[in-house]
Amino acid sequence: MGLFRWQAILGLVTFLSVAPATLAQNNPRIGYVYPAGGQQGATFQVMLGGQYLDGAANVYVSGAGVQATVVEYNKPLTSKELSLLKEKLKELQEKKSAATKNSEGQSGQDRSQTPTNPVWTAEDEKMLAEVRKKLSNPPNRQGNPAIAETVTLQVTMAPDAEPGKRELKLGTQLGVSNPLVFCVDQLPEFSGKTAISSGESRIGMATKSIPAETEMNIALPAIVNGQIMPGEVDLFRFKARKGEQLVVAARARELIPYLADAVPGWFQATLAIYDAKGNELAYDDDYRFNPDPVLHYEIPNDGEYVIEIKDSIYRGREDFVYRIALGELPFVTSIFPLGGQAGAQTTIEVQGWNLPVDRLTMDDKDKGPGIYPVSVRDQERISNPVPFAVDTLPECLEQESNNQPGNAQPVTLPIIVNGRIDKPGDWDVFRFEGRTGDKIVAEVYARRLGSPLDSVLKLTDATGSQLAFNDDREDKGAGLTTHHADSWLCATLPADGTYYLHMGDTQHKGGAEYGYRLRISPPQPDFELRVVPSSINIRAGASIPMTVYALRKDGFSDEIALVLKDLPRGFSLRGVSVPAQQDKVRLTLTAPPMPLEEPISLHMEGRATIQGREVFRPAVPAEDMMQAFSYRHLVPAKDLKVAVTGRWRPIAAAKILSETPVRIPAGGTALVRISAPINSPAGQVKIELNEPPDGIAIRNVSAIRQGMEIVLQSDAAKVKPGLKGNLIFNASVVKSPESKNEKVQGNKGRIQLGTLPAIPFEIIESLPSGP
Repeated sequence: MGLFRWQAILGLVTFLSVAPATLAQNNPRIGYVYPAGGQQGATFQVMLGGQYLDGAANVYVSGAGVQATVVEYNKPLTSKELSLLKEKLKELQEKKSAATKNSEGQSGQDRSQTPTNPVWTAEDEKMLAEVRKKLSNPPNRQGNPAIAETVTLQVTMAPDAEPGKRELKLGTQLGVSNPLVFCVDQLPEFSGKTAISSGESRIGMATKSIPAETEMNIALPAIVNGQIMPGEVDLFRFKARKGEQLVVAARARELIPYLADAVPGWFQATLAIYDAKGNELAYDDDYRFNPDPVLHYEIPNDGEYVIEIKDSIYRGREDFVYRIALGELPFVTSIFPLGGQAGAQTTIEVQGWNLPVDRLTMDDKDKGPGIYPVSVRDQERISNPVPFAVDTLPECLEQESNNQPGNAQPVTLPIIVNGRIDKPGDWDVFRFEGRTGDKIVAEVYARRLGSPLDSVLKLTDATGSQLAFNDDREDKGAGLTTHHADSWLCATLPADGTYYLHMGDTQHKGGAEYGYRLRISPPQPDFELRVVPSSINIRAGASIPMTVYALRKDGFSDEIALVLKDLPRGFSLRGVSVPAQQDKVRLTLTAPPMPLEEPISLHMEGRATIQGREVFRPAVPAEDMMQAFSYRHLVPAKDLKVAVTGRWRPIAAAKILSETPVRIPAGGTALVRISAPINSPAGQVKIELNEPPDGIAIRNVSAIRQGMEIVLQSDAAKVKPGLKGNLIFNASVVKSPESKNEKVQGNKGRIQLGTLPAIPFEIIESLPSGP
């Protein structure tokens, strides 16, 4: 046996003796944070609910001015633990009862403790209190294990902390959790008590019982926080004066965008306003296309009023968390135009409620292309933010009347038109000149910029013949959008002449808020990137899979190289490109051989050559979230956090001996040689593919002198020549019955060893058969 193989097996044995079951670690995950924010300058407690939160010790909040520390961690009791605690409680109660009777019967006599003469001590009282606390602890009755563990935080907001949405992540002994929204606000806050589950909640099922109501008195302006349990209705009573322009804005889906096990996939809040006699004055269950409702109501008389919030079908659970801002608050309902040209100033019209101005000047001189938040400040109070787009193309304003080809607005390409479908049934038509073979792209930005417009585009020639049409086009980069209502079309012009682009609303609606930005230009090939997940937990020296999604634009199809910017020492990527013609790639990140004291932020970018120019685009961290059991969304995050923990000799240190990329004939086989052992004293090392492309499988694994040889096989009916990507292998040990390692024997089934660095592959034409 070769020296390397002996060293590898010894290393594997060392690893197994140290951490036999920890490699298949479960990443910490938080499902809710309550309250989901607080007031500037305040100190308050917050509860997180989640899973695999053992050893919670650190809290990471994006941005400056927010500090948080872990106060307490609670985990549900197992059935065995619960039974033992109940026995202990009974034993202590009996002892206390006997000691009390003994004390009463032996007043002034010898009270020394004997088996029949017990004495109740301060230590006994302390233990009794601890047992009762554990038995009465809310998480012990939580019916959903995904949010059953709780962590209590102490949060301090600096007085000058910037208002807005942040991201909160929890650091545990297993690494860093996923992010959740955490808000910094300006108004006084009111919070209901933390919800306690009976363990019988059934998300997605309406209760048939009469809704339970809880009421709280508050003073305006304010933010109120709560959690809705099944059948619950929360009420908030306040005083208001005649003529006040009351704004009530709920945040629920905004805090937790998607619930995997709920339909429609989020907490669907409803708002209502009642007078003191219980008469309903206003109601809303959404705000335009946004599921979170917003109400605007002019108070008719001095007096008391009540705000009601509930789930639309009376569902509920601890993660049905909400925040409601209410008072005479500034609120922007729309702006126009929805964007401006980079390097210039843009004056925008602002519409809304309780606004001190109706116009703003946006200075875009130092801004690159992108989408930026715009708010209105009323003295010290800041309104809700709305998106404002910046681009480099020339811009113009739509000019009415242009609703027919006969009065179409002439434009010169390339151009971005800022317009509005200003009344129901309106159409905007634009005329341009084109030449044979010209490729033209038309794209609408409306819904992605907060406009309720559900656009439709139609391209016709001078005779009125339709050349292209589009209603909706999915943009995977818009991770919070569930109705992709913006249009995109591409067409090759058949002849020299005049062409018309028709723009309207699919539902024949319109109004001042139905703004849009319409790009008409030759194709502008480009791309964006999303990297999943946004929190990575990895053992020292190990490798872990990641997925990078390429959001290609206007026909860009070339390869995209991936790199880590300012690469921290010891980290490396394998499989570092998104192949041409493909929209995603799975690769591996390998950690340095020693753990890090604190998680670090990684920055990945993609590089490609587009029309002779090298471009660089950031890989935006994202969470792959499921909605309503089936739909998936890439929800952007602020930071790509990586925690490196533990010390061990990883199987990931194995080397790939074969030439890469591994070329697999369509319908044929290929060999991959890896310098890793196939057997160990603990059992047989098993190699499996991790989420391989459909049609690629392992045919056989065998031992060779240097380690192991893997035979890969492809199915010609499922994979075609030209397919490229990375193959990722998981290694585990199938235990031998005669294993003498007690820790190994104590773990049933298989022990996960880790992930091998990604191996690039390519499907090639089938090899010619022999004579």
